[in-house]
Amino acid sequence: HQEEQFKMAKGDPKKPKGKMSAYAYFVQTCREEHKKKNPEIPVNFSEFSKKCSGRWKTMSAKEKSKFDDLAKQDKARYDSEMKNYAPAKGGKKKDPNAPKRPPSGFFLFCSEQRPKIKATSPSLSIGEVAKKLGEMWNNLTDGAKQPYLNKATKLKEKYKKDVADYKTKGKVDGAKMAPRAAPKKGMDDEDDDDEEEEDEEEEEEEDDDEDDDE
Repeated sequence: HQEEQFKMAKGDPKKPKGKMSAYAYFVQTCREEHKKKNPEIPVNFSEFSKKCSGRWKTMSAKEKSKFDDLAKQDKARYDSEMKNYAPAKGGKKKDPNAPKRPPSGFFLFCSEQRPKIKATSPSLSIGEVAKKLGEMWNNLTDGAKQPYLNKATKLKEKYKKDVADYKTKGKVDGAKMAPRAAPKKGMDDEDDDDEEEEDEEEEEEEDDDEDDDE
């Protein structure tokens, strides 16, 4: 747990170090002076902060200017590094051309009924509308739900076909980019069987996902 907390606190190690203010540079200088004068005495941070703050308030603009310059330089460094910094994003990048998952029967019902609820009760929040839709769906008879479920089933079948076409297209594109070495004789049939099994497994997983969604 401690390691996890440390990782969370540490954040992205590639992220540029935050920019320092003129006052932060002044405090850093004060601390270095203190270490040189009293190397044996540890710094009492609360007292040290008060002293630094008091000194900073009494300093003239001319005295502060060198710290302002340091802060400006650090800001320029930070801005420059941030331009080249791209936050690490987890997971695979989604293909915008991939077929979209079909809505469930309940989702189709919500899409149809939501505008009606908003029209009659515009003051309801998003959460309240969702709750009301859930209650309405649960109160429907099986017969009333059937048209939505039938439509969802048709959309699901279309989605499966689209996914199969999309995968085929992906394999064709991939083959164009990186031609596969010709397999040995007698291996062709086995390869085809393996690919078919993989496709079937993927479709089964998608079906399971759909059930979870509903």
